[in-house]
Amino acid sequence: MNDLQPDDVVVIGAFDDIPEHLFRITEVFDDCAGGYSITGPLAGEYGEPSFDMILRVHERG
Repeated sequence: MNDLQPDDVVVIGAFDDIPEHLFRITEVFDDCAGGYSITGPLAGEYGEPSFDMILRVHERG
């Protein structure tokens, strides 16, 4: 996932009680991506999922 860019929308895998959801990247770090969930129960919340939580790119920014 080293080709991720700000404004890309990715699919975050399900974890705990949170289902798979879409996430818009605002920043890319060495070990994770920062941004905001755009679907699901965390919609609008900031997060920094690690690259292993990202299943695939949904849409390029």
